[in-house]
Amino acid sequence: MKKSDFYYDLPEELIAQTPIEPRTASRLMVLSRKTGEIQHSVFGEIENYLQPGDCLVLNNTRVLPARLYGTRRDTGAVVEFVLLKQREMYCWEALAGPGKKAKEGTFFDFSGVLSAEVTEVLPDGNRVLKFSCEGDFFAALDRVGQMPLPPYIKEKLKDRERYQTVYSKELGSAAAPTAGLHFTEALLEKLRQKGVKLAFVTLHVGLGTFRPVKTEEITEHHMHTEHYFISQEAADLINQTKREGGRVVCVGTTACRTLESVMQKYGEVRACSEDTGIFIYPGYQFRCMDALITNFHLPESTLIMLVSAFAGYENTMNAYRIAVEEKYRFFSFGDAMLIQ
Repeated sequence: MKKSDFYYDLPEELIAQTPIEPRTASRLMVLSRKTGEIQHSVFGEIENYLQPGDCLVLNNTRVLPARLYGTRRDTGAVVEFVLLKQREMYCWEALAGPGKKAKEGTFFDFSGVLSAEVTEVLPDGNRVLKFSCEGDFFAALDRVGQMPLPPYIKEKLKDRERYQTVYSKELGSAAAPTAGLHFTEALLEKLRQKGVKLAFVTLHVGLGTFRPVKTEEITEHHMHTEHYFISQEAADLINQTKREGGRVVCVGTTACRTLESVMQKYGEVRACSEDTGIFIYPGYQFRCMDALITNFHLPESTLIMLVSAFAGYENTMNAYRIAVEEKYRFFSFGDAMLIQ
């Protein structure tokens, strides 16, 4: 398939700039994979579509305040860095802009709290930074870093916790697993009371999530890699659900990629800690996921390709057309879709 097959026209005013309050007030489109039928609801009523014995799989990664503005020590030039991946305790791979001002061997200071040296310029243009600070690095990062909101969000985020899920725990993402932003503790407890199991996995989301597909032939696209972790407890819950005939409902494409990655490698869900570069597009045969909760994604992105692989291409593009007509809110702070 071609990249252009996944294009749709989106009016700019439908790109959500701020999170809705409360979290559960987002709209919910419910799409049937089999028939293409669409229902309209609100996220707070998602319990009506989940059954006792289902297992929600949630990504409990926590977003780093990964956007930093550093002052070059010798010239005073300001460079924006976005931390992508931790290599060692004080060593990080990062985006840099403007990159020409962040050459190998240059030093940067960050509000007198952190300092860093650019130790390497990678072939893709990313930089490797070696930080130094007094005390705990993550405490220092929390003081000077900003949330790495996607470039299509222009509004300033008033509350940093609104770009975290209420169950976020494992620090390490450069972007939020946004399908989970709609849940509250009260809603999760209501689902537990109904008999829905909750399994938590971790996939640290990289900014490659937002990297556009540049090749017209989608099979030529090189997928970014991300690190994931599945505990024995989560693996047992998911396997029990499959054995007992319940549905595995992934909350977000990151939870989906985690489970499909481990199934692709081992043929079963097992406790492990791995990297994945799995690219899911139409033609892919799903081996674990039975239903998906997800937001509305960018045109021509790898995420809309994954959704099309699961829901069917025609169903997906029709659902997006209707979402635009009905003025759903799109992208990270937007509305949700349940595909079952």
